Amino acid sequence: MYALSHKYLQSMGISDYGLGKTNLLPCEETLEVLRKRKKMRIAVAKESAPNENRVAMAPHAVGFLVELGHDVYIETGAGEKAHFADQKYAEQGATIEPCRSNIYSCDVIMKVLPPNEEELAMMKGHQVLFSSYDIYTQTKQYIEKLQELKITAIGFEFFKDAICEAYPIVQSFSEISGTTSILVAAEYLSDAHGGKGEMLGGISGISPTDVVVLGAGTAAECAARTALGLGASVKVFDKSINRLRDLQQRLGTRVFTSVLQPLVLLKAIRSADVVIGALYENNCMRDFIVSEDAVSQMKSHSVIVDLCMTQGGCFETSQTTSFASPVYEKHGVIHYCVPNIPSRVSRTATYVLSNILGQVLIELGEAGGINQLIKDNAGVRAGAYVYNGILTNELIGSKLGLQSQDINLLLAAF
Repeated sequence: MYALSHKYLQSMGISDYGLGKTNLLPCEETLEVLRKRKKMRIAVAKESAPNENRVAMAPHAVGFLVELGHDVYIETGAGEKAHFADQKYAEQGATIEPCRSNIYSCDVIMKVLPPNEEELAMMKGHQVLFSSYDIYTQTKQYIEKLQELKITAIGFEFFKDAICEAYPIVQSFSEISGTTSILVAAEYLSDAHGGKGEMLGGISGISPTDVVVLGAGTAAECAARTALGLGASVKVFDKSINRLRDLQQRLGTRVFTSVLQPLVLLKAIRSADVVIGALYENNCMRDFIVSEDAVSQMKSHSVIVDLCMTQGGCFETSQTTSFASPVYEKHGVIHYCVPNIPSRVSRTATYVLSNILGQVLIELGEAGGINQLIKDNAGVRAGAYVYNGILTNELIGSKLGLQSQDINLLLAAF
């Protein structure tokens, strides 16, 4: 560094520069530091659970990632149940991989359900996992294995939209579940599936179908909106008067709403043709909302669709069913209790995942790695329940008896 003296400046013909006797020092030039884009090996795994028809990525999203220079591997047959043939992925530039161990050795692994023991054993460690978590059924051993492998796991249930603070994957799947629940109920009211031979809705001169919806969240709103669109009479119950008020405004029409008063609810259930259970809880413990005695007083061949089976169900009579045998009858009431209704419309659900996760994967490549992305993106940060092998979700920790740490305090170390 060289000081520019007042005398030197005068010799250069600069006599009045307004700085008195202050010396001027040349500064280092500041250049923009560009992040190094990272090329990733991304694997889309095939779901092994018998009731899971979804796949984590659709072909169009895969094609976009390939165009950006990433290597995408599709496990053979991964999209078949969602009606995406291997050829469709190959046409978008993906590599069809028949070897499962190669799939689970990639940098980023995309799944719908969390990996099982066999799949975890094939993972090499220090990878990024995108999948659901399912807090109501997951085990302590699963978390401990992720910790041992130093995995960074992003859970669909925890992933947030950084702008509006919503849970985009949960909301989208809730929309699917709510709308589909009414279509399912319509099937089982008809003669085609052993129902009482009624059309869900209403036509001129015929009393409309009575539909009771338990809950006022996204799934409940979509169920109520679909039922109203078909001409049914809808009653909505929830614990919160504020949620009921908001639901009323979003529906844009007057519907019967009530807090969960037992006598009022029992009267509505007795006259109902369809009852939709969509009252979700934000904690790990719940009690059923409708007792077996109340179910026994429902009309013969009425239909219950329970959307809360992953939390134990809304009805005392609810028992988990599968797509192979989706319904059973108890007290003369048809029960539909399949836990993953979005898998019933697997192609639509796959598009939902692709539209959301595809953008996250693009940002992951641009950020140069998962550590930088988690620092930059608050939504992804909220979704990370295990970060570099450290449990960062307090709810999971309290449920499983494991110690968790605040991810914001960990960021400085990675």
